[in-house]
Amino acid sequence: MHSRDDHMLRILALEPYYGGSHKAFLDGYRAHSRHSVELLTMPARKWKWRMRGAALSMGHALAEWEDAFDVLFVSDFVDLAALVGTQARRLRGIPRVAYFHENQLTYPVPSEDERDYQFGFTNITTCLASDCVLFNSHYHLDSFVDAAERLLRRMPDFVPDWTRDAVHARSSVVPVGVDLASIDAARSVHQPEPDAPLTVLWNHRWEYDKAAEEFFDVMTRLDAAGQAFRLCVTGESFREVPAVFEAARARLADHVKTFGYLESRADYVRALVESDVVVSTAVQEFFGISVVEAIRAGCAPLLPNRLSYPEILPEPWHGRCLYEGREGLEQRLARWLSRPEEARSVDLGGAMSRFAWGRVAPALDDVMERACEEGRHA
Repeated sequence: MHSRDDHMLRILALEPYYGGSHKAFLDGYRAHSRHSVELLTMPARKWKWRMRGAALSMGHALAEWEDAFDVLFVSDFVDLAALVGTQARRLRGIPRVAYFHENQLTYPVPSEDERDYQFGFTNITTCLASDCVLFNSHYHLDSFVDAAERLLRRMPDFVPDWTRDAVHARSSVVPVGVDLASIDAARSVHQPEPDAPLTVLWNHRWEYDKAAEEFFDVMTRLDAAGQAFRLCVTGESFREVPAVFEAARARLADHVKTFGYLESRADYVRALVESDVVVSTAVQEFFGISVVEAIRAGCAPLLPNRLSYPEILPEPWHGRCLYEGREGLEQRLARWLSRPEEARSVDLGGAMSRFAWGRVAPALDDVMERACEEGRHA
């Protein structure tokens, strides 16, 4: 429990999609902040309806919120402009900070015709209704402002060409905090198997933007070439599981060590520390919690040279751990499978310390304090 003093801020965090990484983020911040963080949340269901309607539902709850608070902290799923418009009196004088885990302008969709640009406009107006906007990576910030500018230029007239500068002026980057303590504890008691084949890990959401078909294609080719390896496939799956997963499970059955979502955090962490190489083939990644976790657990990373991945890895390791294209991944992985000691010599776990909550929470706290110091809305 935090002890309250005159310097402790009261932060009210609004999260319409309180599940998965959004929940882990708020729970972690609340546990490690030097301030008092209270939560007003909704279950993680029907994200489109949350973005459309949460401002009304949460606004009504906010109007009845009896406790005073110093800062309003919202996620990108909150239509902050609508919330402020309906609760202007309640929010008068309260600094507003928004955190973008993702955005709806650059998040890939199966077909661009399916993109609903109204959600992108909501993200833009949320930025403009905030005193401070936080993105989880520089890649995320840069790609968002570029996409926002492209969208606004499609307007037939009265183009708000000042928007890019306005968003940039109030934006900064604070990475997601990651629970490294549980990984460190599991790694401390792990008994390595230096003579065993490498265990290759794929620990991402089972959705199209993670491009699992590319990973499984590479593993199938390596299997056909006679390479020895073990396979650990985990990550969150949803109601509709892409067919590529079951097909790969059958095709690579002789190599499978783990295949499927692990409900228990302890089981998941154990799978990480028992793996040797973590691979990503993602076409969308604004941060990369699963990769940070795996690297901390001792996995050597093989990541595409794009998205947020160059930010996660120390630059001296880019040439060794970032690949270009499917052939690049296959060549690097084939080399490591043939020389497992080379992969096992890669240990970047210490470089992930900057994502520990012990560092991220103070950075978030500093943002909240500056928001209060730099003036409030009239």
